[in-house]
Amino acid sequence: MPLINKVRPHSAVRDDTLTRLRTVLTAFFALDGFVFAGWVVRIPAIKQQTGASAGDLGLALLGVSAGAVVTMALTGRLCRRYGSHRITVVYAVLLSLSIALPPLTHSVLALGAVLLVFGAAYGGISVAFNSAAVDLVAALRRPIMPSFHAAFSLGAMVGAGLGGLVAAHLSPTHHLLGLTLVGLLVTALAGPTLLRHESPVPAERVRPEGDRPRRLDRRTRGLVLVLGLIALCTAYGEGAMADWGALHFQQDLGASPGIAAAGYSCFALAMTLGRLSGTTLLERLGRTRTVVAGGAVASAGMLLGSLAPSVWAALLGFAVTGLGLANLFPVAVERAGALAGPSGVATASTLGYGGMLLGPPAIGFMADWASLPAALTSVAVLAAVAAAIAFATRRSARE
Repeated sequence: MPLINKVRPHSAVRDDTLTRLRTVLTAFFALDGFVFAGWVVRIPAIKQQTGASAGDLGLALLGVSAGAVVTMALTGRLCRRYGSHRITVVYAVLLSLSIALPPLTHSVLALGAVLLVFGAAYGGISVAFNSAAVDLVAALRRPIMPSFHAAFSLGAMVGAGLGGLVAAHLSPTHHLLGLTLVGLLVTALAGPTLLRHESPVPAERVRPEGDRPRRLDRRTRGLVLVLGLIALCTAYGEGAMADWGALHFQQDLGASPGIAAAGYSCFALAMTLGRLSGTTLLERLGRTRTVVAGGAVASAGMLLGSLAPSVWAALLGFAVTGLGLANLFPVAVERAGALAGPSGVATASTLGYGGMLLGPPAIGFMADWASLPAALTSVAVLAAVAAAIAFATRRSARE
């Protein structure tokens, strides 16, 4: 029998490799959301354990933010030097180990220190696997970036739900140690695939051997910053909805605690569904139209969610907001990475994370000055700003 019949075509081998890479990257995105949500649901128990006041806890939680922001800038350089696949695996191990540390602390200072490590791992893996995903999107020539962020959202929903179920039966120590074991298991199963294969780079982006990376021109740097602003506007809304949505339903609309919790659930579920359909949307509309339409939809949804006089109308508004915001962050990060590589991903991610940090306190100050419903309209304003930025720079964005 001719040997040629037993040899698989090169394109088939490459397609198999890209499919495996997509699968394992999806697993790391889901793991990131799962682990972070598991930590969030145990914050009240950790607060009680350390005897921290609300103000002390707020300062300790800044450790997550500080670690993430500092590491995001560094990780872009590490990915360029060692490859985004290797850095993703390293940070996955660090994330899995660091999640077990908070329950072992008994003071605010110690908690802040371990959260600095956890934040560094969380921020680092965000840049690393987004950089790897950007290269894979380019190699596949399909706009699949939203599917990775949908995996993060699904992982977060599962992590929060499971955390709520086990909270009454497991101590924070045992629960978060369980997350460590899950994280190490996922890394052991998925990591070898990333380590065996270099990040795929399309032929047109391969530099001749010995060539130095060219410095980005002013126009490209400006576009990356613009994309980072879109990510900031989106993440501002996500942070505000997570921290203030439930209070809005209880305080301003008189909803029960259960209905109030459902408000954010509607937002998160709609965002997940929007990301799952994001590839199809991008293939039909392109990046610019997707961002413009998403920002406009989110702006309308948030105006309804914040100003509606009834609970059910507000729930609808929160869901519409989630659908609108769903694909803005993935598109911004993917485009920044396509323009500037890991450095672009790091810049957009850092600005986006800054928006998530800015949102909750900004809403609080505005609520004190005016009212919470009025403050929440700032989410609608920034969503409209993101749409306007995308429209204004449509000619500069290469579709």
